[in-house]
Amino acid sequence: MEIIKMLSRRTVLAALAGLSSVAVPSASAQSQTAKLLLVHGRGQANLDPQELKAAWIETLTRGAQAIGMHIPENLDVEFPYYGDELQRFVDQANLPLTGEIKAHGGSGQDDDFLAFQSDVAQSMREQTGITDTQVLYEYGKNARPKGPLNWEWVQAILAAIDKHSGGMSQSAIEQFTRDVYLYTRYPAVRSTIDAVVRRALTANKTVVVGHSLGSVVAYNVLHDAGQGINVPLFVTVGSPLGIRAIRDQLAPISYPSGVKDWFNAFDTRDVVALFPLDEQSFPVNPPIRNFPGVRNHTDNRHGIAGYLDNREVARTILMAVGS
Repeated sequence: MEIIKMLSRRTVLAALAGLSSVAVPSASAQSQTAKLLLVHGRGQANLDPQELKAAWIETLTRGAQAIGMHIPENLDVEFPYYGDELQRFVDQANLPLTGEIKAHGGSGQDDDFLAFQSDVAQSMREQTGITDTQVLYEYGKNARPKGPLNWEWVQAILAAIDKHSGGMSQSAIEQFTRDVYLYTRYPAVRSTIDAVVRRALTANKTVVVGHSLGSVVAYNVLHDAGQGINVPLFVTVGSPLGIRAIRDQLAPISYPSGVKDWFNAFDTRDVVALFPLDEQSFPVNPPIRNFPGVRNHTDNRHGIAGYLDNREVARTILMAVGS
């Protein structure tokens, strides 16, 4: 779902070469420029972390160029990669998606996961304006009681979102909810992934950008880090933190004490990020700055390439790192 459309080999290598060949900055330049820490989302297993990092940087560069800005030559960029670790947990958990339950004759469902998936799907349905009629059409002439533990009812909601929201597919939503469920409900998953990101977070001045599930991971790491960090800006893009079922797994929520400013950008058509992080969906103090003006150009309206090249997102990040 969130796999980045990869650049040509030549473009990727050129981006990496540019990063590795910059001159060593002076001490004064180092003190003025923050490190940039990029936290990816799900769907990145079996990919090259260096190529992914180069793709993010190239996309941010495109956004910078659109507003006459540039990425500082001395910028230290960290890209903690946990894609393979997450996939390992997915394989071990073997949680059946609703489509897989149907394929296997309705066996093997996990009630706790199904209830979680139903809660997420219901939130998406309400925010996208999917009607009862549209869901009932997908449910068909099914005599079973409708409810969160009826996998056919959950599947009908997801199918209606797929058909009428014009963005993410049913399969992609199911995979997303499974991966978020594993991260938020399984301590071993959370601690393993958090450790990967936490190793890249030091006491040095650092701007943190989290995409999709990566925004959940980044929030949790920053929240647990307390005041031992120096984060002038935390940027979340395509974030699902406003979805009740996800937010409640992180309770009690609060503003990370080491973060000076939090900027949340989203596309109002992105079914993962339909909820702004405001006083209703993510009540923290000080309030989070929300920017709903992104028009994500990726096929599912959720991809990182459609967020980082947005002019306001790029401007906000580059101002914070000292461009």
